[in-house]
Amino acid sequence: MGMKSKIALGAVVGIVVIGTVSANSGDTDGGSDGKGSSASAEQRSGGARSDGGSDAKPADDEGVEKASRAEQFKAFVQKNGTAQEKEAVSHVTKVQGADEQNDILDTADVHTDFTGGITGEGMGPAKLIASAFADWKQSENGLVTVYDADGELLGNGNF
Repeated sequence: MGMKSKIALGAVVGIVVIGTVSANSGDTDGGSDGKGSSASAEQRSGGARSDGGSDAKPADDEGVEKASRAEQFKAFVQKNGTAQEKEAVSHVTKVQGADEQNDILDTADVHTDFTGGITGEGMGPAKLIASAFADWKQSENGLVTVYDADGELLGNGNF
C-alpha cells in the first residue's frame, strides 16, 4: 500500500469518526427514543414554565407544529395574549431564529408589515411584539429584534 493510499484511508476514517461524534452529540437522552430535543423545545416554547405553571398543553402544540413559525407565534398570542398584543402580532409576517436555542446567545428576528422604520407606526407595536415573543419563548440570554417591511429596525427585547 502506497503512502498516498494510507493518507487517503486515514482521512476517510477521520471524517467518519467526526461525523459519528457530531451526529451523537445532539442526543440529550442517549438516543433511546429521540424525544429529548423535541421535549426541550416544547418546554422552551411555552409548554411549561420554570415556575411549574403550564401555558399550553403539548397536545395543542402538535397541530401547530406543521404551521410556520409566524403562524405558531400568532396562534400562541391569540390564545394567551392581551388585546393590544393580538393587534400588534397580527402584523407579523415572518419569524426567524426561534427554532434552536442554546441559552448562551439566542437571537430571533420578527418581521412585520409596518412601514416607516423607527419613526413610523410600528415602534409602539414592536415593543408589544417583543414582549409577546418573550412569553412564547424563554431563554437565559435571548434577544428578539423586530423589523418593518423594509427590514429596518423597529425595536428589540430580551426573551
